[in-house]
Amino acid sequence: MLRLVDANLDRLGEGLRVLEDVSRFLLNDIPLSRRLKTLRHNVVRSLGPLERELISARRVAEDVGAPLVGRTGAPAAGRAAAPHRDLPALVQANSRRAQESLRVLEELSRLSGGPLEGQAGRFEKARFEVYDLEQHLVGRLLRRDRAGRLNGLYLVLDATALGGRDEVEVAAAAVRGGARTIQLRDKHGRKADVLAAARRLRALCTDQGVLFVVNDHIDVALAVQADGIHLGQDDLPPAEARRILPLDMLIGCSTHSAAEAVRAQAGGADYVALGSVYPTTSKETYRLVGLDTLRRTRSRVSVPLVAIGGINHGNVREVVRAGADAAAVISAVLGLDDVEAAARKLAVKMKAKA
Repeated sequence: MLRLVDANLDRLGEGLRVLEDVSRFLLNDIPLSRRLKTLRHNVVRSLGPLERELISARRVAEDVGAPLVGRTGAPAAGRAAAPHRDLPALVQANSRRAQESLRVLEELSRLSGGPLEGQAGRFEKARFEVYDLEQHLVGRLLRRDRAGRLNGLYLVLDATALGGRDEVEVAAAAVRGGARTIQLRDKHGRKADVLAAARRLRALCTDQGVLFVVNDHIDVALAVQADGIHLGQDDLPPAEARRILPLDMLIGCSTHSAAEAVRAQAGGADYVALGSVYPTTSKETYRLVGLDTLRRTRSRVSVPLVAIGGINHGNVREVVRAGADAAAVISAVLGLDDVEAAARKLAVKMKAKA
């Protein structure tokens, strides 16, 4: 019995350590890392009184399933584990490893007179927490590559600022000039028209290898399989939006302070937009935050940071130096006749940080 407990505790601890290190070193996710560390300590280390008995009961050379040693103690051949397909697959494999071990420990805890008697509830609770953690980790990894592409020029394709021009033609010109993300923002159009525009823009962005984000309209983002959805402070909170979105769809959130940005990140936002950095004519009312707030926010969030509000070719370098990964613009591109040239001027200045 003790050998069975020992083997499953070892597997559990090893699986949780892999998940914790992925969260800590690859995702830099403090809340997830903390949850995994707490779970590992609470479950694995809580059986400290049994530790010496478990070690004494260990019989590695006699284990018929041991991968590294045969019955005689000689190394076993041909037993190497299959390689993982990618990081999400690695997380899934180690999550399953932990879940299966917890199930075994839970069942052993139901045996009367066993070494784990009476602890079934604790192992069951831990098993369900690993199910939840697996979903969070796999989702973060699936979105990591997309989030990593959030840099450079971010064009907000505002329907009003377009002034009747074809949104796809304008977006294509901006992409030729160096825009790396296109966000469709139409707060007043008919939903059918917004959907039609989103479909055409999605096709363009896919073809050109740039990100496509829909502002506000979660249903439209889902319908066209956008790369992301962008939400304001008065929209559905990121944590609630995540419940209905695919694991690989990005969630961006508009914020107006470092505190709001931190809350958005904690709630599941994959990137945050902060503004207005400068006075702007694109909104009738806005909150001016300035470069100091941008710097403070950069020091407090690990997700990509998009600066927005009053950014133009004369100040975009300041925004990049202050820590912004991307600069979202409207009038600095849409307000000019030559969209491609305007986008190129901004993109070139963003690359020249010094």
